Formats: sequence, structure tokens, C-alpha cells
Amino acid sequence: MSHASPWWAPHVHADRRPRLLLRNRLTAAFRVWFDARDFVEVEAAALQVSPGNEAHLAAFETTEHRSDGTRQPLYLHTSPEFACKKLLAAGETRLFSLGPVYRNGERSALHHPSFTMLEWYRAGETYKSLMADCAALLALAAETAGTRRFSFRDRQADPFAEAQRLSVAEAFERFAGIDLLAGVSAAGETDRDRLEADLRVIGLRTAPDDTWADLFSRVLTEKVEPNLGIGRATILHEYPIAEAALARRSARDGRVAERFELYCCGVELANAFGELTDPAEQRRRFEAEMNERERVYGERYPLDEDFLRALGAMPEASGIALGFDRLAMLAVGARRIEDVLWTPVADGAP
Repeated sequence: MSHASPWWAPHVHADRRPRLLLRNRLTAAFRVWFDARDFVEVEAAALQVSPGNEAHLAAFETTEHRSDGTRQPLYLHTSPEFACKKLLAAGETRLFSLGPVYRNGERSALHHPSFTMLEWYRAGETYKSLMADCAALLALAAETAGTRRFSFRDRQADPFAEAQRLSVAEAFERFAGIDLLAGVSAAGETDRDRLEADLRVIGLRTAPDDTWADLFSRVLTEKVEPNLGIGRATILHEYPIAEAALARRSARDGRVAERFELYCCGVELANAFGELTDPAEQRRRFEAEMNERERVYGERYPLDEDFLRALGAMPEASGIALGFDRLAMLAVGARRIEDVLWTPVADGAP
């Protein structure tokens, strides 16, 4: 059986090198952009007592061997979010982090076990300011790459065009014919059976053990996302409160949260929040997520009690996480995320 040459083979590296050098130019340009706007770059520790508390986000676990002979479970962080919010509580007002994060069980054209996350936070500003940031960074990435067009597979988008803004409810109605919020109460409770009936009408599969979140995700993945960011970027905003564990409730409509995602060429690039700062509500949401994780996977991650304490001192803020490698892919027209990673993690498959 023949095997593809490894990334470190000289002829393979020579082919990859132009894209990797462009990646370096992107990181340099982004750092200049943030510095010019008085952001402080921070470096979050990769090891955390909790990797995050999202039901379907898997982490790499390790153990700290302490000098007193005891052992402490630790996790490679799936995001620097908890650390960055602690720094907001400490008094930082504008900060960004550009560095590696780690997610287990994720490997595809758009996923890798280790990848680079760009996160930034603005204290005292709404998440609408992050929408303007996204527009500026898309244009900056294109200018740095020397391109007028982003592409992925057969989809293209103009990174200089004003982004389309579309609520999740509008997207479900437009692309799936579903009145999503009709099944969400004023308190944010969801009607699972109603949504299941809607899926059956449009021919999407369902299963008896599907939760409302499972059904929501199926519509989003199969009907909505393929239509986003085509021709120009899309900002998909106002997620149902049940799909926004770290975002605050919208003052305009209590059924939805201050959350948006940025799409380009059908690819999800970023996830943003008007940050939740209520420790009791955050604990409740985390516990609900971990109950779901235990139901599906038979395990749960600990809560970061230090984070929950810091949340009580954190100012009103907005924050966003952007997949830097994915943006680099679009800027250079790469087919897979490994094409823009200097040292991809070996697959190990036979």
C-alpha cells in the first residue's frame, strides 16, 4: 500500500511554503491592527481545570503530578475564553489572544485537533462593535493576501462587501420554511415535539432520542449553513437562548440571545457573544450542558469555580472567537485546514 508523502518531505514543504508564509503575514497584520486600537495581547495557559462546559465539545485530558504526591486532573483548553474573562474581571478593557487551542475528536477539511484561535474582548461595548471588527478583519485578510475574492470548494465571497445580517429565525424561515420561534416560549423553553414535526414536513430525519438541540442543529447544518456567506459574508444573529450558553438574553426579545456567528463561503468563521455576567445563571447553564454531556457520552467536565467567581466581578463586555486557520484557508483558496498549518498533527491512520 502506498502512502502520501509526509508534510515534512522537502518537495511537499516546498509546495506548502508560500501559503505558510502568507499565514505569517496575516498574523503580523492582525497584531498591528489590534495594537493600533489599544488592545493588549494576552497568552492564556493551555492547561485548565475545566476545558469548557459545552455538551458536545470534547477535550484532551492529562494529569498534574504534584510535589506532595497528589494528582490533579487538567485539560488542554478548547478556548482561552475563561482565562480572558478573568482578565476582564482583573481590569483589562481590550484584549486579544492568538494561539493554539485543542479539541478532541475533530478532524476534517475544516477541523484539526490543534488549531489557532483568535479571540478578542471589548469591555463596555456591545456585540455590534464586534460585527464591525469582523468586516475590518475580513478586508485586512484579503488585502494582506493580495486577493479580491475568498473561496472554498465551489463557493466564493467578496471580503470587501458589506455583510448580510440575518437572524436565526429569518434563516430558518427562508431556507427551511420553519417558524422557529413559534416553538420557543417567552422564558426560552423549547418545544421539542413541534420542531420534530417541522423536520418531518421538510423531509429531514428524526429519531426518538433527538433533543430539541439535536433537531435545531440538523436544520442549521443541512438547510441553513450551506446558504450562508455566498457572494458576501453573513452574520447570523439572535440565536435561541437555548443555543447560547455563554451569551446574555436579548433585551429586545427574551426568546433569543446576543449571539452571532460569521460565515463566509459556507464556512463558519467566528462565534460572538454579548457576554453573560450573571454567575448563578451561568452555573445553571453549565450544569444543564454537563447533564446533557453525561446523558450522551457518559461523562462530564468539572466547573471552573474560579471562573464563576470572577464572572461576578466582570464588567459588561462583548467577546468573539475566530478560527484563524479557516480565515487563512479562504484567503489563499486552500482545500483543507492542514494546508495552512505549519506542522499538522499526524493522523496515524494505517
